[in-house]
Amino acid sequence: MVTRIVPWVSSAVYGIVLLAGWYYVLAGLGPANAARLAGFVAGIGALFVLEAVERRVARMPVAFLAGRLALFFAVAALDESGLSRVLFVLVPFVAYLTFGRGAGLVLGGLCLAVLVCGFTAWVPGWYRDTESVSDVLMFTTGLVLALAMADVAVRERRAASRVAELSAAAERNRVARDIHDSLGHHLTTVSIQLEKVAAFAERDPDVAGQALADARRSVRHALEDVRTSVSTLRAGRRSLVDVLSELGVALDVHGEEPDLDHATVTTLHRAAQEAVTNARRHGEAGQVRVSVTFGAVTRLVVTDDGRGFDTGEPRSGFGLLGLRERAALVGGAVTVDSEPGTGTKVTVTVP
Repeated sequence: MVTRIVPWVSSAVYGIVLLAGWYYVLAGLGPANAARLAGFVAGIGALFVLEAVERRVARMPVAFLAGRLALFFAVAALDESGLSRVLFVLVPFVAYLTFGRGAGLVLGGLCLAVLVCGFTAWVPGWYRDTESVSDVLMFTTGLVLALAMADVAVRERRAASRVAELSAAAERNRVARDIHDSLGHHLTTVSIQLEKVAAFAERDPDVAGQALADARRSVRHALEDVRTSVSTLRAGRRSLVDVLSELGVALDVHGEEPDLDHATVTTLHRAAQEAVTNARRHGEAGQVRVSVTFGAVTRLVVTDDGRGFDTGEPRSGFGLLGLRERAALVGGAVTVDSEPGTGTKVTVTVP
């Protein structure tokens, strides 16, 4: 619906027409009729009410367009200044947004035809009057601008839908990569350990017992990774601070959290999860701290006191490449500072 895309346009035009009608009367530019002025104001008020109702109902677009058109005729008939005909510029605008380009162009042409027919019927020789010709030209210009604005709004809506589809596709790809890299690795390890148990069950029970313990540990890690993926998929429905508080580590928050979109919340949540998991599982850290700062950019920092690593060496299975790819999708960046024996600091910044 139009009110969902550009909610201020119609209301702004109604307000301008109302002020113009009042100015015409108060400035004494023409004869004042109290009854017609009251009806004019009531008609504009009804248009504002119609807009508010349409926002809530969000259906029956034909009925709302017909109601809006009827009120336009009523207001134009009651307005002694004749300025209310600018309201009809909204007809193709609304039709374009609600029913498509064809409907907008057809109704725009009809509105222009009605204006020309009206001038022909009530203003003889209007095509030789400068003021009348100027009115028609200005109305035509308004129609063109209204249709152009509607086209831009429709394109923006389609672009937003496309971005949402791409984000969903990127999320599916990430989950698939996580399953392949993490869950697949753990299941392979479990399979190997169970084969080892079967091979050494009778010859060396201690080796078999250790292999069984390793298999159980891999199963636990696999379950943790599954929970992490599920939690990440749900994260975008909640605030970033809420999901970060469930990581089980110290959390510092600086500034007030803005209204972050799903992709940003998911990116930062996943980055924190990955960094915390790496610190505990691979870095053997005793303390892990997460800090998030809200401002012109949102900055997430995860620090630990683990054993660290050489950032210049190729590393696989730690998810850093995936984090960088995810951050890039929302215009962010990931930096990792670490050296052997000094812990690790992972920083994610998102606009």
